[in-house]
Amino acid sequence: MKMELRKDYILDEWVIIATGRGKRPEQFKTEDNIYANDSGPEKCFFCPGHEELTPPEIGRVKGEHGGWKLRWFPNKFAAVDKKGNPTINTADKFFTYSDAYGVHSVIVETPEHSKQMIDLSEDELMELLKVYANRIDERLNEPNIKYVSVFKNEGPKAGTSIVHSHSQLISLNIVPPIVQQKLDAVKKYPSCPYCDILKIESKSLRHVHEDDTTVTFTPYASRFNFEVWIFPKSHYRTLMDFSDDELFDLASALKRVLRKIKELNANFNIALYYPPKGADLHFHIEILPRIATWAGFELETGIIINVVSPEDAAAFYRGEHK
Repeated sequence: MKMELRKDYILDEWVIIATGRGKRPEQFKTEDNIYANDSGPEKCFFCPGHEELTPPEIGRVKGEHGGWKLRWFPNKFAAVDKKGNPTINTADKFFTYSDAYGVHSVIVETPEHSKQMIDLSEDELMELLKVYANRIDERLNEPNIKYVSVFKNEGPKAGTSIVHSHSQLISLNIVPPIVQQKLDAVKKYPSCPYCDILKIESKSLRHVHEDDTTVTFTPYASRFNFEVWIFPKSHYRTLMDFSDDELFDLASALKRVLRKIKELNANFNIALYYPPKGADLHFHIEILPRIATWAGFELETGIIINVVSPEDAAAFYRGEHK
């Protein structure tokens, strides 16, 4: 049993790596059908032919024969609403608040009910990344919006309630605390710390993959079993900075990771990180498999116990596990 306390590269966050001797990646594979509650395409609100069952469409990427490849619309059960007041009220000493202001929308990633993000081709993933980029840019130009969260939940343990593959976008009147923590941490360094981290991790035991555009690695203080990050080599701030060729490389790197997660039959989340307007942060994607359940120690201390070392996880992603 290896037990080691590790700190995040730049954040004041800690994890305990506590690996079980001899435990192999296939032992983490769940046998559960993560989509056992699927009601099928005939009842799915997100399938073609049921467009009238969703809120009015905001936009789409056209497909063949008048159909669509991707479409997006307001979330019927939104967490935020633009009808509210975006002003943060700080008049009270202890109680700071505002209305939950913003727009919550759904991006349906494919018209095919049987496909999940894991099954999308590199070209399809690239098309989705372009939609992410444009939707973020559009929302950030709206009054009172400080940040646009784009995230993906796949599987019930990751928060999925509708099986048909989709992502979500929530625009906010604040900068999320984790993003602000990253911004504050970066400012402590004379230049981008992530640029330096990429150079180190591209040669470390946590290195997964590298191409002309991206570096993929498992982070040193991984919080999740088989957690993996994808960064552009260039100091890009947003998806809008990528050329089409570079965006294809990013899609290919994501596809490579998703193929391996499929072997684990794991639920997962995907989170995009970038800076709000006027700030600087190296864009990156975090893929977070939801295999383990955080218990009392994690909730009480904020220190995560991870039984899969990032070095072992990287070997799995590289296809070197036995």
